[in-house]
Amino acid sequence: MRLEKCYYCSSPVYPGHGTMFVRNDCKTFMFCRSKCNRNFKRKRNPRKAKWTKAFRKSSGKELAIDPAFEFEKRRYVPVKYDRELWQKTVATMKKVEEIKNKRQNQFIMNRLKKGKELRKEADIKEVQKNISLIKSPAATTARLEQKLVQVIREDSDVEME
Repeated sequence: MRLEKCYYCSSPVYPGHGTMFVRNDCKTFMFCRSKCNRNFKRKRNPRKAKWTKAFRKSSGKELAIDPAFEFEKRRYVPVKYDRELWQKTVATMKKVEEIKNKRQNQFIMNRLKKGKELRKEADIKEVQKNISLIKSPAATTARLEQKLVQVIREDSDVEME
């Protein structure tokens, strides 16, 4: 069972699903749904459609460069069946998938961390700008009373000397 990738949006196309378009030069294009096929025929750029993987990678929302992606490439060299090699390959595929998931999660967390810092800075600026709304008038009058008491005590200390 071979899972193809949609030429337009890069989602998986399962056997028996989707549409295949064959151009005059024998290049084949698989599409997962008619939406992708229509956009391709209208010559729309997948990097500009916000719902495609190409857009997410080009705008920095998804991990674009990673050595783990090299393992997903097709190899057209036929290999003689060997049970041990097959078992090692399956085990390696699982490890590569785990590594790829960890890296993607780390990438997402780093991306979200920047936004969190920006929101925190914006909140601090807003608080500093509108500090008068936060401070209660009673707190300011209590401070003024304390300052007046200190000034009166200093004056009385100066007079006594």
